[in-house]
This record gives sequence, C-alpha cells and structure tokens, in this order.
Amino acid sequence: MPADAVAVPLTVLPRSVRDTGETCFVTTSYNRGIAERAQSRMNDAELIREAQRGNHAAFEELVRQYDAPVLRLAYHMTRSEQDAQDIYQEAFLKAYRNINNFRFECSFYTWIYRIVTNLCLDYLRKRQVRKEDSAVISDSDGETYDLLDQVADVRSGASPEKDLMRRELGGRIARALEKLTPRERMVFEMKHYQGLKLRTIGEILNTTEETAKNTLFRGTQKLRAALKDMR
Repeated sequence: MPADAVAVPLTVLPRSVRDTGETCFVTTSYNRGIAERAQSRMNDAELIREAQRGNHAAFEELVRQYDAPVLRLAYHMTRSEQDAQDIYQEAFLKAYRNINNFRFECSFYTWIYRIVTNLCLDYLRKRQVRKEDSAVISDSDGETYDLLDQVADVRSGASPEKDLMRRELGGRIARALEKLTPRERMVFEMKHYQGLKLRTIGEILNTTEETAKNTLFRGTQKLRAALKDMR
C-alpha cells in the first residue's frame, strides 16, 4: 500500500469479506444491485460534485455505497482476504486522488469498477509470474489443492461423500480458472459471478461488447476443455 494512504481523510474502515455476507460459493444479487444503482445514480452525481469541491463526507458516502461489490470482486479474483483488502483500499485511494478528473462520461459504478479490475488484472499478472498463491499448497506427492476447498460443508443434510465431491469439483474448477489469462478470468468472473452484462463489462474494461464476448468465449472454451472428463 502507498505510504501516504493514511493521509486520506476517510473514516470508512476497511471491510472484511465476511461483512459482505458472501462466501466464495455465493454470487451477487444482480437484480437487487441494478435497482440500488439506478436509485442512487442521481445521488452519485451530487456526491461526486460535492467531493470535487473538497467535501470529504460526500466521498465517504460514495465509498459506503460501493465498497461491498468492490471488495467482493477483489476477493473472488485473489481468493485472499488480505490481498482483497489491499486492492479495496488502493482502489478507493486512486478514486479519491482522481475524483477531480471524473468527467461524468460514465457512472461512478463503472469508473470504480474499472479501477478495481485494473488492479486485479495487475495482481493476477504478477501472480502468474511469481507462480505463487497463498491459498494453494502442494502435498508430499506434488499434487496441489486449494485450502478454501478443504472447508467442510456443514449445511443441513451434507454428507462426507457429497462434501468430498464438492471439494474435488471446486478444486478442479479453481485449477482450470488459473489456466485462463488474467483478462479471460476477469471477464468470466464479472459475467458469471458478478452477473454483469457484456456491454457493462466492455465499458469497465474500456473495450467493446464484442471484444468482451469473444474473450468470454475463449475463456469458456478453455474451461470446457479442462473439465471435459467431468461431463
């Protein structure tokens, strides 16, 4: 994190992934999110203008409105609560520093999502180079598995057999996702986990809807090939 991050006059504390009421197996409520964003969009413009005038409370309100989806996306992409927190804070720090450059050519939602997706893409590219993942470890035989998939399913009616199948499936999917390029994984995540439309994804990634569609198609084909023996 930047050394001067503490200088940003925000009283909104970093949220925990658990505070969002999400787990890595639960997707967002897209329809509810659309309604909330539509209702608050007029307020967003007012809050942005106030923030541009130096009203710190207005910017804090913007953070409160969008911190949950930002943190949720960062967590899904990193699978690490600490890394998600770092990206969450850096995203809003960048937004705060650049709020005067906001020209109302897109919604604040699209703008903040564009910031966080770029940070996540940078994170994934660096992790590919390092070949490190704190949630993935190797056993004595050299087999890798995701620690998150070792958590037992304690829901009513769960059985050890079903729990084992769930962990195996989750592990296969996680490994398959790791084989996608950062951009393919990002588009797949935003489409299938965040529930965003391809047009919105294109706007967030600063590209066209058709390009986002082609990226999703390539990623989906790779996943199908990696998981073909599970059909």
